[in-house]
Amino acid sequence: MSSKVMKVPHTYVILFALIVVAAIGSYIIPAGEFDRAKDPNSGRTVVVPGTFHKVEQNPLSFFDTFISVQKGSIDAADVVFFVFFVYASFFIVLQTGALHSFIGWLLRVLKGKEIILIPVFMYVFALGGSVFGMYEETFGFIPLFVGLSIAMGYDALVGMSMVSMAVAMGFAAAFMNPFTVGVAQKVAELPLFSGMTFRIIVWFTFVTMAVVYTLVYALKVKKDPSKSILAGMDMGALALDHDELVQKKFSVRDKVILLWVVIIIGLLIWGVIVKGWYFDELAGLFIIMGVFAGFMAGWGPSKIAKTFLDGCKDIVFGALVVGLSRGILIVMRESKIIDTIINAMAQPLSYLPKWLAAEGMLVVQTLINFFIPSGSGQAATTMPIMAPLSDLLGITRQTAVLAFQFGDGFSNILWPTTALPVICSIAKVPIDKWWKYFVPFFGWLLLAQAIFMAIAVAINLQ
Repeated sequence: MSSKVMKVPHTYVILFALIVVAAIGSYIIPAGEFDRAKDPNSGRTVVVPGTFHKVEQNPLSFFDTFISVQKGSIDAADVVFFVFFVYASFFIVLQTGALHSFIGWLLRVLKGKEIILIPVFMYVFALGGSVFGMYEETFGFIPLFVGLSIAMGYDALVGMSMVSMAVAMGFAAAFMNPFTVGVAQKVAELPLFSGMTFRIIVWFTFVTMAVVYTLVYALKVKKDPSKSILAGMDMGALALDHDELVQKKFSVRDKVILLWVVIIIGLLIWGVIVKGWYFDELAGLFIIMGVFAGFMAGWGPSKIAKTFLDGCKDIVFGALVVGLSRGILIVMRESKIIDTIINAMAQPLSYLPKWLAAEGMLVVQTLINFFIPSGSGQAATTMPIMAPLSDLLGITRQTAVLAFQFGDGFSNILWPTTALPVICSIAKVPIDKWWKYFVPFFGWLLLAQAIFMAIAVAINLQ
């Protein structure tokens, strides 16, 4: 007797199914909304707490459900094109071979000790996620680290962890991320980046947890490749050969190109922290990086343009996922049910004892991240509600910010409505394989988050 193994549907099918569920919800969930006003502290439009009211039901028609795919893609255009430009620019750098030469040099230097690269790069990416909100900017690194991990005898999941899990941990447990901690503290009327000592301890704990989890899995796969969750999968062009990398000469030209990339990343950090740069400026910076890296490699304008286009082709699946997932938000926004959902989640917290309410905030923020995957967007929507609620419960506003920070960040590599499908498509890893790898670890992350929330309440975190 044969049995068929149930396969996880295509990512596009999952996301469109969620659009359909949201459209059905527009007939069932009562429509309602909060009043909104400009917050003088953050300069952002935020909800006004205590103003939730019901409005006329506005269910979406069958045709509107399909229109939401187009509307979502337009609404997320800044992110969609940013993904294209960042990945394509890094693709040019990758095609010059400079990064491969650098990796080959590292493998020669660390012969027999290559595993040290896992914690080193994970702490570096996590630091970027914490200090200047690095996240989408890492997309271009994913193919290289997937190839590196395969060349070292591991698998693509290890490569994904070295980049994406690391930066997600740093982003979620950040001590000075301007796009999450910064916005949330401004809305909550707290001193900018206050509570940093506590957050540095939090950051180190979560990043170290991710490093240990990745190392344990990597060693298991190295010892027995059949234990890999991706065993038997053909990784195609992403699979780099260890011997070829080791034999690759690290030329002066390669060093110049890498120095150029380091300079650009330095400019990026300065621009984000000092000048407040965001997608538009960063996209322009990455395009400059890619174009000039091509010239440094001795290429002509036409070859640079063709390589850029090849990079765009490579990331089409991931970029379009962003627009499709935004369609879910469009449906809920147009049918005016998103505020109803948020209000229904937040209201019961006011009846709980403060220690339990703090844990409840964490759960609520994690669930809300499914519906509002933008960190700054979630801060502007939820913090005006959670900050005064924390006052009523006797919980410090800093603790409420911590709950938002955790809830927004850690689930960024769990929910299919976030950038996760983009990351998986770049790494050529099916999303169900990632879930099989990550979900057990997410359980440990939730436990650690709950412990830190309890500590924050106990010490009256300021």
